[in-house]
Amino acid sequence: MIDHHIQPDLDSYNFVLSTVDTSSTSELVFEFMDKINPELINITIAECLYVGIMTDTGSFSYACNYEKTFRIVAELYKLGIDGVAINRLVYSTNTENRLRLLGYALSDKLRVLHKYSTAYISLTKDELVKFNFNDGDTEGLVNYALSIKGIKFAVLFTEKTNKIRLSLRSVGEFSVNKFARDHYKGGGHKNAAGGDSYLSMEKTLEKFERLLSEYEKDLANN
Repeated sequence: MIDHHIQPDLDSYNFVLSTVDTSSTSELVFEFMDKINPELINITIAECLYVGIMTDTGSFSYACNYEKTFRIVAELYKLGIDGVAINRLVYSTNTENRLRLLGYALSDKLRVLHKYSTAYISLTKDELVKFNFNDGDTEGLVNYALSIKGIKFAVLFTEKTNKIRLSLRSVGEFSVNKFARDHYKGGGHKNAAGGDSYLSMEKTLEKFERLLSEYEKDLANN
């Protein structure tokens, strides 16, 4: 296992490279390969590692206050990657359906709970089908909710087969990793985590709003 998340399940693996003092798992993969044999890292692998670092840090906008991150990125550029082209392919290449889904999610499904400094978006399977959903179409959607002034906690609820997937984000000291572990058998980073609910969408949202009352003080003082 190569991982940079908080509290990984170490007992399930024979060999582990795990630390939270890095911006992304891709950096650990780079270091691992570099120590074995630097010549293993060709241009194709370098491009993949760059995508991993770029997306895990939100285009270097969070969780990347490490000098090492940029040293590794510099090594990837030395191998010939085109960072501008990669960024365009990842963030600026949309389908019409994806943009229409984004518009619908923000105009019709965004709920803001100012009392708890929280915002969330929920999308059912029927709504996803309506917009011809493809994997990746909701990537980054939760960050729109988090970008609202005064919001400290944001969640995207997406209905999958037999479960509701939660993508949780926060700013400041509120730990969505702990929130996900305590209530949704999930986890991740302090400010970015995931989890699952096996209730209906309606019941999942009801439970979530009830839980918020327990964290009102934490969110208000964040």
